[in-house]
Amino acid sequence: MFTLYMPSVLSVLDVVAVLVLLLLWISIGWWVEHSGAKRPSTSSIMAGYRRQWMTQMTGRDVRIFDAQTIGTLRQSTAFFASTCVIAIGGALALIGNAEQVAGVAADLTEETIPAIVWELKLLVIVCFLTNAFLKFVWSNRLFGYCSVIMGATPNGAADPTAASFARKAAELNIAAARSFNRGLRAVYFGLTTVAWLAGPEFLIAAAIVTFLVIWRREFASQSRQVLLETDS
Repeated sequence: MFTLYMPSVLSVLDVVAVLVLLLLWISIGWWVEHSGAKRPSTSSIMAGYRRQWMTQMTGRDVRIFDAQTIGTLRQSTAFFASTCVIAIGGALALIGNAEQVAGVAADLTEETIPAIVWELKLLVIVCFLTNAFLKFVWSNRLFGYCSVIMGATPNGAADPTAASFARKAAELNIAAARSFNRGLRAVYFGLTTVAWLAGPEFLIAAAIVTFLVIWRREFASQSRQVLLETDS
């Protein structure tokens, strides 16, 4: 019944717009996480610094700085996770009042669109936010695992097990950052989906802009150039 009803409420352009949105979201995520050595993404460059951080950590007897840094990273993940919960609640509330959303949206478009269409559009936003929430929660958990391994790392790089502990902590740290970045991208594209309320053309345009913004930050930003500078 659902498959028979879908074509009557969503136009072909709506379906194409959603497919473009999903394609760009998946593509930029894969591109960022699988960038080559010739042109690494900012995330890939930072992964190297995270490994260096854990290596340097083994030589510090007092690791207050490391603990504070991990704590700050965990606070960031907790903040974004709680923000996603609030946003999901707001979106679900709007779904329950789709008629009011349709009334507001009528000012943006001349077409008369059934309330079920607005519910579907809001549901896509909820899906993105839910994905982001799960990524942020998992990132928080991984940073917690990393902090435990850091605490278990022996003092002094001369210890034969220090390098192994540092490697484990670094990989957990990198995995946590990867999950955090995935959550951020889901939030970006979730906000992009709001443009669908104005029409599928706006969604396609917003998805392309979001893709380009993320690409620039990962592959052509000034901060990336700073990270690539060689230390003299």
